[in-house]
Amino acid sequence: MSTEPGLLWSPSAERRAGAAIAEFAREAGAAHGRAFADYDALWRWSVDEREAFWREVWRFCGVVGEGPGARGIVDDGRMPGARFFPDARLNFARNLLRRDDDAPAIVFRGEDKASRTMSWRELVAEVARMRHALAAAGVGRGDRVAAQLPNMPEAVVAMLATASLGAVWSSCSPDFGVQGVIDRFGQIEPKVLVAVDGYHYGGRTHDCLGKLRELRPRLPSVARVVVVGYASPAPDLAGIADAVRWQDFVAGQPTTPAYEPLPFDHPLYILYSSGTTGVPKCIVHGAGGTLLQHLKELRLHSDIRAGERVFYFTTCSWMMWNWLVSALACEATLCLYDGSPFHPDGNVLFDFADEAGFSFFGTSAKYIDACAKAGIEPARTHSLASVRTIASTGSPLVAESFDYVYAKVKKDVHLASISGGTDIVSCFVLGVPTEPVWRGEIQKRGLGMAVEVFDEDGRPARGAKGELVCTRPFPSMPVGFWNDPDGARYRAAYFERFPGVWTHGDWTEITPRGGVVIYGRSDAVLNPGGVRIGTAEIYRQVEQVEEVLESIAIGQDRDGDVRVVLFVRLRPGIALDAALEAKIRDQIRRNTTPRHVPARIVQVADIPRTKSGKITELAVRDVVHGRAVKNKEALANPEALDLYRDLPQLRE
Repeated sequence: MSTEPGLLWSPSAERRAGAAIAEFAREAGAAHGRAFADYDALWRWSVDEREAFWREVWRFCGVVGEGPGARGIVDDGRMPGARFFPDARLNFARNLLRRDDDAPAIVFRGEDKASRTMSWRELVAEVARMRHALAAAGVGRGDRVAAQLPNMPEAVVAMLATASLGAVWSSCSPDFGVQGVIDRFGQIEPKVLVAVDGYHYGGRTHDCLGKLRELRPRLPSVARVVVVGYASPAPDLAGIADAVRWQDFVAGQPTTPAYEPLPFDHPLYILYSSGTTGVPKCIVHGAGGTLLQHLKELRLHSDIRAGERVFYFTTCSWMMWNWLVSALACEATLCLYDGSPFHPDGNVLFDFADEAGFSFFGTSAKYIDACAKAGIEPARTHSLASVRTIASTGSPLVAESFDYVYAKVKKDVHLASISGGTDIVSCFVLGVPTEPVWRGEIQKRGLGMAVEVFDEDGRPARGAKGELVCTRPFPSMPVGFWNDPDGARYRAAYFERFPGVWTHGDWTEITPRGGVVIYGRSDAVLNPGGVRIGTAEIYRQVEQVEEVLESIAIGQDRDGDVRVVLFVRLRPGIALDAALEAKIRDQIRRNTTPRHVPARIVQVADIPRTKSGKITELAVRDVVHGRAVKNKEALANPEALDLYRDLPQLRE
C-alpha cells in the first residue's frame, strides 16, 4: 500500500476487477461504445446520459417487471416534474422476493436473547398470508398500512405484504410517544395499524400496550389493529378496539404469493422529516425510483452479492431500515438486530457480526465514535473475517473515526462513509469499492447523481465549502408530500433557494480528488462575524479531547452579531474548569481558526437528539433564544432541552 499521507486503504487488483461496479462499467461501456478509464469517467457519463445509465441499472440488476419501456425520462429538464419510465410496470415486493428456497432470508437477534432465522420459503409464505389477511381487512391500492414495530422479521413481512397489494407502508419505532405517533400516522390516515406489545432495550422490557390503548381512539381511520407478541407470546388486547394478535390475523390464509403490477411512480413508502421545527412533513416515495436507486447503491456502490449477510444497525423510524430491507433484491440475507448496541456491553454487534458472518456492517458515525471513546478494540477481540465493508452514516464521520476503524476494528476493510437522507430515501454521496479510502473523506458522488456545491449566489463553489445541491433529476426524488395537492410545500422544501435545483441542506466541500466532506447541516452553520462555519469542524476537534464524550455547538445572537456557544458532555466524575476550558479552546484554535473558538463553553449532562440519533442544534438554539420547540415528540430525549434554559453563562 502507498504511504501517501491520508491514504488509509486501497482495494487489491483482484477486488477491483471482481467488483460488480467494474463488471457494470465493462458492460455499459461495451453497449454504448465507451471505455471508462476510472470511476470519475463512469460518473460523468451517468449524469450526462441519465436515461442510458438508468436503463443499464435496470438491465444489470435484473429488475422484475414490464419495462423499462420506450419512454425513459419525461420532462427531463424539470426539477421537480421529471418522470422516469412512465410506461414501466413492476411490484416492489416481487423484486425483493426473488428466491423461494430454504436458504436464510432473515437472521434476527434481539437484546432479550431472541434468536430466529427465516428461510426464503418461509418469508414468501408469511408475506402471502399477511397479504391475503390485509386484503380481507379491506386494504387495497393506495391505502396506508402503518406500523410501530421493532426491527424484527414481522416488520419486513408486513412491509412486503403491503407493497405486494399496492398499498403504502409507513413505520416508526416503538419508543415513540403517543403524540409523536399521532403527528405522523394521524396525517396519513392508515386503514391498518401493526403494533408491538413491548420491546427490550438497555436491559429493560418496555410495555407498549398502555400507549396503544391511548393511541387507538386517536386514529379513527384504523379498522384493524394487528399486535405482534414480542414481550409476551400472548399479549392482553383488552381495551384495544378492533385488535387481533398477529398469529390469529394471518391464520388460515393462503401461502401463495400474488403481486399487483403497478406504475413506476406508484407510492410505496411514506417517511417523515425529523419534525423538530413543526409537525413532520410526510414524504411520499415511489416504488420504481426507490428500487432502482437502492439496487444501484447496494449492488454497485456496496458490492453486495447473492447469499451474503447484510447488516445495518437501525430502527424502523430511520430510512436506513428501508435501505437495508432492499438488500433482499440482491438475494442477500438480512441481519436484523433490535435493542441497545451497548447491552450488555459494547461488543454485542461485533459478536453478532462474527456469529452471523456479516459481509456488510452498517452503523452510525456516533456509534463508531462511542466505541472509540469506550476503548473497544474488535481487531483484538473478534475475527470479523467475513466483513468486507463497514458503512457509516447519520452524521459526518470525522477523520479520527476513520483512524479508529483501521487501527482498532479492521485493517483490510472498505470503509464507506455515506450520506443522503429521508428526503430521497437513499444517498447523494457514498462509497466506491474500487476506489481508495482517504482519511476524513466520503469517497465519491453517487452514480446518476449530479451533485455539486453552490455558493450563496448559486454558482459552483470550486474547492470551497457551500450548499450540497443536485442539478439534474434522479429517480428517487419524492413523488411528493402527503396532503400537498399543488406541490407548494414540496417545492418550498427543496427548490426555492435555487430554482430548478435540488438544495439538500448540507454544508459541503468537494475535494480535488473528487471526494466529499460534509460539515453539518447548512441551517445549523455558525456565522460569527459573517464567517460561515460548519459545526462538524468544531465537533471533530472537541471530541478529540479525552475528557469530552460529545458536544453540540450553536450560534447565539449577541450584540448585533452571533457568538459561538459550545456545550460539552464530559466523562463521569469530570467537571468543566478553567484548565479544561483552556484545553478545549487550544485544541480548536490550533487545528481550525480563531473564528471557530467558542465564546462560551458550558457543561451539560445530556445532549438532545432525534430518534435516529442525530443531535439537534436547531432545537437547542431555539431554547437558548427563548423560542418554543415546536415538536418535542421528534426527540428521543426531549427532557434534555430543559438543561439549556436560562443558563447564567449565556447571559454574560
